[in-house]
Amino acid sequence: MTRTTTRGIRVALVAACLALVVPLSGCVSAFLPPEPAKTSVPTGETVAADLQPYYSQVLRWSKCEGTFQCATATAPMDWSNPSGKSIELALIRASATGQRLGSLLVNPGGPGGSGYDFIRDSLTYAVDATLTTHYDIVGFDPRGVNKSSAVSCYSDPSQMDAFLFDIPPNPVGSDAWISDLEKSNADFGQACLKYTGDLLGFVDTVSAARDLDLLRAVLGDTKLNYLGYSYGTFLGATYADLYPTKTGHLVLDGAIDPATTDFEVTETQAVGFENAARAYLKDCMTGKGCPFSGTVDGAMAKIRSILDGLDASPLRASDGRMLGSAAMFNAIILPLYSESNWKYLNDLFADVMKGNADYAFQLADAYYGRNADGTYADNSTEAFIAINCLDYISTSSRATLRAEAAELARAAPTFGPQMSYGGTSCDDWPFKATRVRGPIHAAGSAPIIVVGTTNDPATPYQWAKNLASELDNGHLVTYHGEGHTAYNKSNACVNNAVDQFFVSGTVPTSDPDC
Repeated sequence: MTRTTTRGIRVALVAACLALVVPLSGCVSAFLPPEPAKTSVPTGETVAADLQPYYSQVLRWSKCEGTFQCATATAPMDWSNPSGKSIELALIRASATGQRLGSLLVNPGGPGGSGYDFIRDSLTYAVDATLTTHYDIVGFDPRGVNKSSAVSCYSDPSQMDAFLFDIPPNPVGSDAWISDLEKSNADFGQACLKYTGDLLGFVDTVSAARDLDLLRAVLGDTKLNYLGYSYGTFLGATYADLYPTKTGHLVLDGAIDPATTDFEVTETQAVGFENAARAYLKDCMTGKGCPFSGTVDGAMAKIRSILDGLDASPLRASDGRMLGSAAMFNAIILPLYSESNWKYLNDLFADVMKGNADYAFQLADAYYGRNADGTYADNSTEAFIAINCLDYISTSSRATLRAEAAELARAAPTFGPQMSYGGTSCDDWPFKATRVRGPIHAAGSAPIIVVGTTNDPATPYQWAKNLASELDNGHLVTYHGEGHTAYNKSNACVNNAVDQFFVSGTVPTSDPDC
């Protein structure tokens, strides 16, 4: 999933225990006996001598989570200094049930999404029976995420609640309001540095892509087979750019255009969620129990008035939290990710219109992975912020923030205002981003399939078209429909195109227009 930066929400999550970051010498039990004179590894390739201990490590798999197997890989914290500290990467796999073709690494998105949890909890949602027959399906937590060496920002969940849900006292967009936002973001960054340490500066996507190559090798594959959803498409494209000759079968579903700026991402997503909301309302008004009546335009204006009303007069939930427009917006967009969840929007709007806040917080909490007891299930939001702050260079000023807010309100009158002023999030991050956004060509790569859904609210279809054309060997598969990502969630046309590519290497001669 690709999260959005919402007005008044600085983004963050509950503090979790950071996996120990230890020097390489502290992990010798995971490695083969050192052979400093050699640079070859079990896959037959050659690597630099200082990388050999990592590429030659033997994964120790053990039964876990019922029928799965788990292992932990070790990677350099800083790929430019492999002899320095090391980090751990958590892996889970479901072994192939038939004629095995290799390992297939899966990333669910985010950034910050747990591939470990995704495969453990949703294997048959992640891939279909064809792929579980022919591949070991491997979920992994990227650096900074969940069960791998992880980003952590708070020790008390109530601090995360305050960061996420407290409503700033000053008028939205005022200098005082922006100052409050900047201080909150800066304090959050310092808290992340306190609890995470040096790792915080090395959770960028390029480093994660280098981890992917390490995982490919220690899994025994000479080429990478990879299925990336949402942000996972950016990770996969980055890998292809770094290691084009080591690409096997890569499928990128729900694509992010690597050439888009931070603001362009926000604006395109605002329009995408607006279009999805209009589709929901059109469907809602044809059935029973719809809380809206009249026209779609009128209903969109009603949603905007609800959000404005919550700014003026927040609703108190039974746990004492106050429902403002930012939390309400997150409650709205979560069901918009999938047409099958639109029914929850009926209950949400009906409940809030009655003056109740509890149902809205249930959805907002699900968005952030907050449990009913006030704890948080994982560190996905902390990781989301930390990774994005290294991947996007921040160039905001108060003048540009206000200009961008006006543009967002014009492009998406209902949701654009909620997604304004996110440009302050990384201004005072402890580590500055260095990656310059631009198209990824991956010259010399094997064919790469890019899947795009025509009304995907989170990663709009245009991004899939852009990425497929930017890649030197990109091939577009279009799904005409609703929802975020399409493989194993749409129709047989999409599934067949993806499955045939993974199993037999068949590349569509043209877009199948599913």
